Amino acid sequence: MIKKTILVAVAIAFGHVTFAQATSETENWYNKGKAGMQTEKAYKKLKKRKSETVIVAVIDSGVDIEHEDLQGKIWTNSKEIAGNGIDDDNNGYIDDIHGWNYLGNTSGENVNGANLEKTRIYRKLGKKFDGRDESSISQDEQADFALYQEVKKEVEAEIAMYTQYVGYMEMLPKIIEQVPIQVGEKLGKKDYTVKDLEKWNPTEQADQQMKQTAMAIAKGDLTLETVEKQKNQLNDMLNFHLNVDYDERSFIGDNPDDFTDRKYGNSDVEGPDALHGTHVSGIIAAGRKNKIGYDGVAENVLIMSLRAVPNGDEADKDIALAVRYAVDNGAKVINMSFGKAYSPHQKEVAEAFNYAASKGVLLVHAAGNDGSNLDVANNYPTNQYSFQNAPNEMFLTIGASTRIAKKELAADFSNYSATKVDIFAPGHEIWNTVPQSDYMKLQGTSMAAPMVSGVAALLKSYFPSLTMAEIKNIILTTGKSYKGTMEIQPGTEDTMVDFGTLSTTGSVVNVYNAVKACITLEKSKMN
Repeated sequence: MIKKTILVAVAIAFGHVTFAQATSETENWYNKGKAGMQTEKAYKKLKKRKSETVIVAVIDSGVDIEHEDLQGKIWTNSKEIAGNGIDDDNNGYIDDIHGWNYLGNTSGENVNGANLEKTRIYRKLGKKFDGRDESSISQDEQADFALYQEVKKEVEAEIAMYTQYVGYMEMLPKIIEQVPIQVGEKLGKKDYTVKDLEKWNPTEQADQQMKQTAMAIAKGDLTLETVEKQKNQLNDMLNFHLNVDYDERSFIGDNPDDFTDRKYGNSDVEGPDALHGTHVSGIIAAGRKNKIGYDGVAENVLIMSLRAVPNGDEADKDIALAVRYAVDNGAKVINMSFGKAYSPHQKEVAEAFNYAASKGVLLVHAAGNDGSNLDVANNYPTNQYSFQNAPNEMFLTIGASTRIAKKELAADFSNYSATKVDIFAPGHEIWNTVPQSDYMKLQGTSMAAPMVSGVAALLKSYFPSLTMAEIKNIILTTGKSYKGTMEIQPGTEDTMVDFGTLSTTGSVVNVYNAVKACITLEKSKMN
C-alpha cells in the first residue's frame, strides 16, 4: 500500500519536465496544431515579403550560444572587441559581446544556487527583529515586523516540508521496483501496458493511488533518473533557496540594494546551467526548416542573452539593469520568463519598465505556474504596482495553453486572471533546445511567454513600419477567442469555468490572424 504522502513526493518527482520522445502530436504542435498559433499558415502569407532583423533580449538563466539550432541567431555587440578586457563602447560592461551575466563576479566566477526573495527578507529583517516580541515594536516598525513574521512563518514551514520530502524521495526507488510487481498481480499479467492500466478501474483508494504511480512509471515519467533529479532540486531548496545562512550576493560582490553599484557580473552569458534560457531562446529563434531540432517562432531574429535568473529568485536590481541594458542595445522585445511572490525594490523595477516603454520596447512576462488567480495572488514583476495609477502599456502577461482545446485548453499549472493575464499561448509539452545541442520537452508559462515574444519579433520583422505598441494591440485583438468555452480551471481537478474569464482577452495567440491585421494596418498607414 502506498501512502498518500509518498504520492505527493511522486507527483513532485516528475514535475514539469519529462524525458519521453517527441511524437507527431507533440512535435512543433504550437506552430501548426489545431490549438496552436497557426504560425506555418502565417508564413505562407508572408512568402513574398522581406524581413528585417529584430533583436529579442532573453532575461533568463543563460543561453547556450553554441547550440546547433541557434547558430546565426545570437546577437553580437559590434561596438565591443572580444577578449581585450576593455569597455570599448563605454557602457560600463567589459567584453559584453553577446549580452551580460549579472550572476557572476568580476573574476569570471558564477553563481547558480540562490535564495528565494522571502529568505533574503527573512535574513535582512531578522537582524532587526529576531528575539523581539510585538510589545517592543514601534509604530514605524509595524509594517516591517509584520513582513518579518510572514516570511519567517513561510520559510520555516517550507524547510520542514522539504526536509520531509527528502525522506520520502529516499523511499521512491523501492516503490519504483515494487509497484510494477504489485500491479502485475492485481492485473494478472506481468508485462502490462499503459492501455491495460487505463482499462483498470480500482475501487479502493490504495489501488487508485497505486494505479497513478504505475501509470507514471509505465509512461517513463517516474524513473530513477527523475527521482535523482528531484532529490537534487529538493536539496537545492534546503541548501540555497531557504537557507538564511547562504547569501549569493556576498559571492557576486555587489550591494543588491544599491542600483548605482554596477561594477559586478561578467561576460559569460551561458553560465553553469542554461537549460531554461536555452529552451526559451529556441522557442523564439531556433532555426526554421533546417532539418534539425524544432522550429522557433521567429525567422529573422537575434537573441541577446542577459543572465539574471538563478536557481532561486531573481534579484530586482539584476532585472532592472538587464531591462535597461536590453533597451540601450537595440532590443525591441524583452522576454521575462521568471517571477516571484515578493519584490522589495518595486519602484526601481517599475522605473526600468517605464524606460523600456518610453523607447517603444515590448515587455513579455510569464504569468507563473501556481495555478493561481493573480487577482488575489502576488506575482512579480507586474504591469502595475500598487503605487502606480495606470498599467504599463508595453507589458504583456501570458498564460499557458495546451494542445487540447476541449476542457483542458488552459494548462493545469498556469496562473490566470480576468484583469492581470492578457492572453494565453502554447506552454504545454513544448519540445525545443537545451544545452549541448540537445532537445527536451518542458512546460510552463515560461514556455508560453517566448511564444508571444517570438510572435512580436516576427511581426516587427515583416512589418517594420508598425510600432511595438501597435503590434502589441494586434496580438491581443487577433487571438483565437475561446470565450464561452467551458474549460477546467487551472489549479483544480474538475471545476469548469468560461475560458473567457481566465484572461483579459479570453483568447489564445494566433499568428495568422495577426499577420492579416498587420497587412491591413500597414496599408491604412500608407494611404
